[in-house]
Amino acid sequence: MLKLSLDALDIVDTIARKGSFAGAAKELFRVPSTISYTVAKLEEDLGVRLFDRFGPKVALTAAGRELLKEGRYLLRAAGDLESRVRRVASGWETELAIGMDSMLAPSGLQPDIEAFYEVADQTRLRLVSEVLSGTWDALLDRRVDLLVGAAGEGPSGGGYTAEPLGSSRFVFAVAPGHPLAAIDRPLQKADLLDYRAVAVSDSARQLGPRTVGLLFGQDTLAVPDMETKFAFQLRGIGFGFLPEPWARPAIEAGLLVEMEVVEPKPDETFYLAWRSGEEGAALAWWLERVRAQSPFARLIARHCHEAQMRLQLGAQAGRAK
Repeated sequence: MLKLSLDALDIVDTIARKGSFAGAAKELFRVPSTISYTVAKLEEDLGVRLFDRFGPKVALTAAGRELLKEGRYLLRAAGDLESRVRRVASGWETELAIGMDSMLAPSGLQPDIEAFYEVADQTRLRLVSEVLSGTWDALLDRRVDLLVGAAGEGPSGGGYTAEPLGSSRFVFAVAPGHPLAAIDRPLQKADLLDYRAVAVSDSARQLGPRTVGLLFGQDTLAVPDMETKFAFQLRGIGFGFLPEPWARPAIEAGLLVEMEVVEPKPDETFYLAWRSGEEGAALAWWLERVRAQSPFARLIARHCHEAQMRLQLGAQAGRAK
């Protein structure tokens, strides 16, 4: 009798990613007791312990890691099979996952999503945010099906089709009270070495991570996304390049100071990309929609607006105290 099921593998995978049974239950919309029972039953059937428990946190054992190493291939294959069967029957994918760089706001796709739901045949949408090479990594690893705003050119080796979607200029900015703000000339590398840079960590899992604008030996605060970087630079915790649509309103409001640097960061091009040879009504709809509507400007402006609104609300709350 087969002791493994796709549902059990999915639960183990989710627990491993979230780090706890409670986190997995929340993501899978299950009650925690169901998650615990499934794992306990699987461990009993296999005769091995899959997780080490550390209070509410858990970690995979060596046996658990081996199970997931192969199990994730089975989950991916099952998902691909489901999608192929559905495409044969209706032409529409079961799910379409759309990825974009964390510099862009998924909420900027709201009008496109609303239009999609008016015509889609029960295709589920999933929006994914990645950083730098993480977007391309997600596409090639089949974690997403379409990139609407991947930063920089894709990796060599092919396997995908890409079209330029838009570009953004970057400005070097510091808080008014930062020591660099007092230097009245273009900043050189030597000026920066004594101070902390704030950098967004690349989310790539398989591809080599990108490092942008950092000096060797530079004291660096690594953060998970551009919004956190923007917030920390506003507070004077460090310096760095920011997308101009994010930085310009803060500069005009006196919250940031734009500095000239000897080595500026070149403009970043963002791409629309998908895996070559893949077909499906949902993917075709999104390709046609993005080409016709050119959503890049609202994607980057929307994220900038949302970040600033949250900061303003935080400042108001601070003053109220």
